[in-house]
Amino acid sequence: MRGPLLLMAGIGLFGLLDANSKLLAGDFSAAQAIFLRHAVLLGLLIGLRGAFGWPGGPLRTAHPWLHGLRACTMLTAGLTFYVAVRYLSLADAYLIFFTAPFMTLILARVFLKERVPRAAWLWSGVGFCGVMIALAPQLGEGGSLYGFACALLGTIAYAANITLNRSLRAEPGIARLVLWPSLFGVLATGPFAATYWAAPSAVEWAQLLLNGLLAGGATILLALALRHSSPARLAPFEFIALPLSVTLDLVVFGNAPGIEVILGGLVVVLACVMSERAVSRARQGIPPGKA
Repeated sequence: MRGPLLLMAGIGLFGLLDANSKLLAGDFSAAQAIFLRHAVLLGLLIGLRGAFGWPGGPLRTAHPWLHGLRACTMLTAGLTFYVAVRYLSLADAYLIFFTAPFMTLILARVFLKERVPRAAWLWSGVGFCGVMIALAPQLGEGGSLYGFACALLGTIAYAANITLNRSLRAEPGIARLVLWPSLFGVLATGPFAATYWAAPSAVEWAQLLLNGLLAGGATILLALALRHSSPARLAPFEFIALPLSVTLDLVVFGNAPGIEVILGGLVVVLACVMSERAVSRARQGIPPGKA
């Protein structure tokens, strides 16, 4: 259970990150927020390595193209989710995010050639139906299509990042997993951040810098989770973001969930439990249908 526990802790930090981003999104551009997020990560890495030697392992990599692609997916996910929560409630944005396990299973099967039990496919499909149960009323009532589109693009990028993390699991240490996306993020968003810069207050500076810490912690936990478990095993546990997003929406923003969110969530939880059971049984060599 080490992999799933690390993943759920990372998802928890991502939830706090998105809630904090939603508080900032009305006043600061995505470029400025993401630039500062990556600048904090880069500064922490440089500072720690300067103070304590070489923590986190080497920086050089034998897979530069994979790290480059991973940096692109991380930046895409960060930018699009930041924009998405500007237009959507956290619960609505995470309803789109819950398609990530299904996408992850596809990518793991196609690119990593990992075996995915038939029952896991079935229950992931059931989980996707639960998402649609919760999402359909929002689409029918004219919810922000732009916000939903940004959340969908961010979800695709997140699923790709999960797969790439698994591909890089053999490389020791985590320093390179922080360095390359942080450096790329700073360089890619820097010019746009300077163009659309808004002066933060002291409290807003703290919130913007906190984003970097939350993003760094979540990224490291996610990478560590994928060193212990496959994407197929971890995918169902991503659904823990549902109760987290509903809770944050209620506590921070005062948005109570609708009945459709609760019903869809129950379907998702059932799918999560059953999919994990199917993957566990397959790993133990238990044939389908056996007790």
